[in-house]
Amino acid sequence: MTVNLEVSEGVGTIRLDRPPMNALDIATQDRLRELAEEATRRDDVRAVVVYGGEKVFAAGADIKEMQAMDHAAMVVRSKALQDSFTAVARIPKPVVAAVTGYALGGGCELALCADFRIAGENAKLGQPEILLGLIPGAGGTQRLARLVGPSKAKDMIFTGRHVRADEALAIGLVDRVVPAAEVYEQAHAWAAKLAQGPAMALRAAKECVDAGLEADLDTGLTIERNWFAGLFATEDRERGMRSFIDEGPGKAKFL
Repeated sequence: MTVNLEVSEGVGTIRLDRPPMNALDIATQDRLRELAEEATRRDDVRAVVVYGGEKVFAAGADIKEMQAMDHAAMVVRSKALQDSFTAVARIPKPVVAAVTGYALGGGCELALCADFRIAGENAKLGQPEILLGLIPGAGGTQRLARLVGPSKAKDMIFTGRHVRADEALAIGLVDRVVPAAEVYEQAHAWAAKLAQGPAMALRAAKECVDAGLEADLDTGLTIERNWFAGLFATEDRERGMRSFIDEGPGKAKFL
């Protein structure tokens, strides 16, 4: 399989495994969607790491495969391509991308689907589709602009240039830069910590932020209000408040 799901300590690692560069061909895209949906369903997966291995995250689409496709074929395929990445973005659990080496084109777009991005010092991110006479097609024009702002997104998309880890951190494209050898360890630790938290509250928080960004303020406040009230029906809310009263803040156990 070109993508695998391994579960440890409540963390599901979606691992790209298509050497040497983890090119995202159609089979890999479809498998990515399947595993994102599986991670969504599984109760033993409470947080997710997306990882490409020690040397490379994903260097983009399979260009040879794409070159053979005409307009009619891509009209059909482009929706499935976006759906594969959207399935990752819609995992209702904390998701962190562990980025080493190249994260270009579809690889960068995949990292954008995570809630948090930890990059190695050797990471290079970019949307080089313009150099092929194309634009990003798996969410890059939308998610990148929402994350770093339209001006910085246009700079990356218009030029197709690679952004090194230090610049990616400065513009908010990644959230933490660490030695390359520590990327997966730190990503797993981040996810494992959140995997111990209140699952429904984390789900609510993610949905409120993500859905609220796509709506006007009043709609976002309604989404927040409904989730806030709804959480009063959960066992985690009862456990958290009881622990606060009996033991003080920050000591509740949700597993």
